[in-house]
Amino acid sequence: MSVVKLSCASIKVNVIYVLMVALLIGVFDLCCISISYTMILRAVVSLSSADARQKAFSTCTAHISAIIITYVPAFFTFFTHPFGGHTIPPSLHIIVANLYLLLPPTLNPIVYGVKTKQIRDSVIKLFQGEKSASIQGN
Repeated sequence: MSVVKLSCASIKVNVIYVLMVALLIGVFDLCCISISYTMILRAVVSLSSADARQKAFSTCTAHISAIIITYVPAFFTFFTHPFGGHTIPPSLHIIVANLYLLLPPTLNPIVYGVKTKQIRDSVIKLFQGEKSASIQGN
């Protein structure tokens, strides 16, 4: 949208198009995600074991974190150009656009890796091994 604003012609049609696509895709995605998580939560609550419920909620937390990491910067980018383009500094648009492109692929392995017990234990062992090696070296 920043490049479109540089044109001399009216960009009203482009703004409406971007808003409609963002709303249709965003609303459809969020509706599908909400419906699926409602069904998942109903199934999780019906589990008999508290340990199984905890494990399922832990997995859901990782998924919801990944969704939030992806959608929040995307919606900010889509909706600030037509509505807050004049009040929000261009540098903030650039920062959020970079976050939108770089944050999800960077944080997804971390979010899912923290939830995987073997990976989490290996990382803890790695850092504890470095601490104990540096203490022994002194």
